[in-house]
Amino acid sequence: MAIRVGIIGAGGIAAKLHLPELQSVEGVEVAVLAGRKVSRLETLCRKFHVPSWTQSFDEVLTDPTLDAVVIAVPHPLHVKYGLKALDAGKHVLMQKPLSTSLDEADAFVTAVEQSDRTVLALPFVARPHVLAARELVQQGTLGTVSSAHARFSHGGPEVYYATIQAIMEEELDDELWFFDASRADVGALFDMGVYAIAHLVAVLGSVTAVTCRMTTVAKPTTLEDTAALLLDFESGALGTAETGWCDGARTYGFSIHGTSGKLVNPPLTGDLIHMQPTSLVDEDAPLKSASINTTAFPNIHAHQHWANCIRTGTQPSIANVHMARHVTEIMLRGLESAKEGRTVAVTSRL
Repeated sequence: MAIRVGIIGAGGIAAKLHLPELQSVEGVEVAVLAGRKVSRLETLCRKFHVPSWTQSFDEVLTDPTLDAVVIAVPHPLHVKYGLKALDAGKHVLMQKPLSTSLDEADAFVTAVEQSDRTVLALPFVARPHVLAARELVQQGTLGTVSSAHARFSHGGPEVYYATIQAIMEEELDDELWFFDASRADVGALFDMGVYAIAHLVAVLGSVTAVTCRMTTVAKPTTLEDTAALLLDFESGALGTAETGWCDGARTYGFSIHGTSGKLVNPPLTGDLIHMQPTSLVDEDAPLKSASINTTAFPNIHAHQHWANCIRTGTQPSIANVHMARHVTEIMLRGLESAKEGRTVAVTSRL
């Protein structure tokens, strides 16, 4: 029997990510799309073969014929509608970031723990190269991990969403709510930095403290458009996470460094390269380099994984609400650190 899904939020992320990916999942039917603009709803429903639309989010959340809901509204509204969805007995796929408030994040975690519904919380980092890096670190292949680096950045929301204009058949000025502090609440750190942090946490585990610097260099906003974080990991390793909306050439990648070697995910690829010294006493000795075969790990996207977990009655092992809460705390402590000019402790653990 098909899993019937409703999507609340008919913005760029629904058009670029959720609707296309859900169409590719066998046994899943997007039954209804909810949003504010009738013209946009009609366009998206026609292009993605969604049979029904509504301007009422609550109508979707309370629809007894739906099994699951995708929460694709602006950041500060995520938990509000996520809680309503759980109360209505729906499985939930939560758009990143989980929340802009730690109290809200905690309330959502509690609700999930008290529910039997499956909740997948983006960003989905359970990709083959990330899972392979995680396993190699846990096996000790790199020796003692000393540090790691991740950078996830692009040219800004106006660049990201420009490709969706043909899908929407309308101007996308409304998508630039990201620059409006009263609507977005947070800036590039929560929009793009969430990926850099989530990748490092997925591979190395819990963060215990964060030191952050933020600035605004190019975008029309009072929010930050560039951020850099120094992360203290529970293992003793240090990590750096960089992000921003001012990287016109885009950068998505990470590296993990240990006493016996390093792993490199070249930017904009799903590759993983293992580099090792050929000599521990000769600085100039050549390095041994090998591409890691990641085919042992499932190569599926978030929506397929969500459907699989719904069918088995389980929670995602990595992209779950506890990881989302931990990453959210790291980012909130980062805001605090940047404002106060000090290192701030992170209290949650995975």
